[in-house]
Amino acid sequence: MSGGEPFAREVPIVSTDTVDVLIAGAGPVGLTAAVELRRRGIGCRVVDRLPERLPYAKAVGIQPRTLEIWDRMGLVRAALEAAVPMLGQLTYVNGAERPRIELALPPEVPYGFAALPQYETERILDEFLARFGSRIERGTELVGFAQDADGVTSRLVTASGAQEEVRSRYLVGCDGAHSAVRKGLGLGFEGGAFPEEYMLGDVELDWDMPHGYGVRAMHLGADGAVDDVLVCIPLPGRGRYRISSMVPPELRTAARAESGDGVAHGLDGGAGPSLSHLQDVLDRLAPRPATASALRWSSVFRISHRIVDRYADGRVFVAGDAAHIHPPTGAQGMNTGIQDAYNLAWKLALAIQGGARPELLASYDTERRPVGVEVVGRTVRHAAEGVQADPDDPGTVMLREAQLLLGYQGSPLVGPPEEGDGGADGDGPRAGDRAPDCGGLTGHIAAHPLRLYDLLRDRGHVLLLYAGGDGEPGGTGADGFPALAATARDVSLGRVATCVVLPDAAPAGAGDTMTLPVYRDRRGEFARQYAARGRTAFLVRPDGYLSARLQPPTAGELASRLALVFQV
Repeated sequence: MSGGEPFAREVPIVSTDTVDVLIAGAGPVGLTAAVELRRRGIGCRVVDRLPERLPYAKAVGIQPRTLEIWDRMGLVRAALEAAVPMLGQLTYVNGAERPRIELALPPEVPYGFAALPQYETERILDEFLARFGSRIERGTELVGFAQDADGVTSRLVTASGAQEEVRSRYLVGCDGAHSAVRKGLGLGFEGGAFPEEYMLGDVELDWDMPHGYGVRAMHLGADGAVDDVLVCIPLPGRGRYRISSMVPPELRTAARAESGDGVAHGLDGGAGPSLSHLQDVLDRLAPRPATASALRWSSVFRISHRIVDRYADGRVFVAGDAAHIHPPTGAQGMNTGIQDAYNLAWKLALAIQGGARPELLASYDTERRPVGVEVVGRTVRHAAEGVQADPDDPGTVMLREAQLLLGYQGSPLVGPPEEGDGGADGDGPRAGDRAPDCGGLTGHIAAHPLRLYDLLRDRGHVLLLYAGGDGEPGGTGADGFPALAATARDVSLGRVATCVVLPDAAPAGAGDTMTLPVYRDRRGEFARQYAARGRTAFLVRPDGYLSARLQPPTAGELASRLALVFQV
C-alpha cells in the first residue's frame, strides 16, 4: 500500500470505477461522513471489510453535541426514539455511596445525554444513508492506494475475491484503530497502553437501582489504589446494561502478541467472559443484590491512548479511531469521531463543488487535531484520577463532557478578532464558538414558535442578521440588511442562506417590506443567548460554529470573512 507511488498490479483488475469520495470504514464515523456528503449532493462509496454489522454495544454514550449535529443533518428524531436518557452516575467506594453525579445542563441546551448501542447508531445512519440511494459495500476491503495531484487510485477486494480499482478525488479513512489508510500514509501514531485489562458484557440485570443512572462501584485496597471496579451503563431494553470490570486471571490476554502496529485497543478476539464471570463481579461490588441474565455478547479489551501526527496527507484523510484512540471515560471517542467526519464532510463537499478557497481542506487538520490531542489527554487523566478530580467547576466539567465547549478560535477560517467580535461587555459567543440554540422565534405564518436550530437545519452557511434598535427609539436597525445578504450571496455563489431576527420591541410591520425571511424574538432568548444589542451579523458555519460576529456589520467586513472559506 502506498500514499504516493503507484502500487504494483499483481492481480488483474476486473472492474474500475470513479467517484468523488471513497470512504473506508462503515462505523458511525464513516457513515456520518457519507451521509453528510450525500446530503450535499456529493457522490461517494462506503466500503467495509466486515460482512455485516457487529452486534456489540461498544460505544454507547451519545453526547448532547452529537445530537445537535444529528439535528442539523435531519436524523435526530430516529436517534431519540431508539436511545435511553443518561441522567447521571451513582458512585460507590468500598460499599459506601458517594455524592451522586447529575448530568444536568443549562436549560437552553436542546438535548441531554443519552445511551445508544453502537450497532443501533450504525443502523440509524445506514438507513438514513439509504434515502440518498447509497449503501454500504460489505465484505469489501481496501488493500492499496496511491495518490497524485488530481486524485487517489485505490484497490479493493470484494467479498467474492474480485479486485476493483477505484479512482476518487479524495479518500477518507474511517477504518478504526488498525486503520489501513493510516498505515498506508505512514502516519505517526504515538501513545501508550494501560497495563490493566477489562471485560465487557451486555446483559439484563435484575436489581432495584434507579433507571437512567450509570453505576460505578470501586474497591480500594490498603494502599488506597483501586483494585476492583464495576461500571454499569443502561441500554435500551428492560433491565439492559453494558457492564465492565477488570478481568479475572484466567481471561487475561496480556501475554498475547499485539498487532503489527503495536496497538492493543478495543475488543479482543480471544475468549470473552461468561455470565458467571460477570455475576462474580456483581456479587462482589454491586451496591444492591443483582442477578445477571440473557448475556448477548462479551469480550476482553485493553485501553490505548494514541494520536496521529497529522489528520491528512494530500487528498487522503483519517478520522475517528483511525486518527485518535483513548480511554472510554466520558464517552468521548465515537462522539469526537463523528465531529471529525462532519467537519471534514462539509469542507469536502464545498471543495468538490468548486466554491472553496484552496486552503479550506487544510483547516481540517488545523481544527480537529488540537481537539483530538485535548480529548486524548483529558480522558487519560480522567481514567487515572476520575472525572471528579478535574479542577474546573462542575458546570464547566459537564459542558466539556457534553462537548459543548469545543471551539475553533484559532482556525484560519475564523481570522483574527475584530471589533464587534464579542458581545456586549465581552459576553456572548465569539467567532469560533458554538452557535447556541434558543426558542421563541415566530414568523408571519407558522402558529407555533420555532427554535433557532429549526432555521439552521438542512442548510449550509447561514447569515443571521439581528436588527437591534441601535439606540434609536422604535428603530429596527434593519437598514442595509438586503445589501449584506446580497454580499453573502455574491461571494458564496448563493451558498449562504440569510435570516433576519427582529427584537420583540420592534414596531409592528418592521421588516415586512424586506425580501429576506424575518423572525421575531418574542421571548428575547436570541438577544440573551447571543448578547445582541445593536445591529449585528452572525455567520454560522454548516457545523454550527460561528465564522464571524460583526457588530455593526459592513459589507466589506462580511466579504472578508466569507473569503476565508469561499473562492472569491
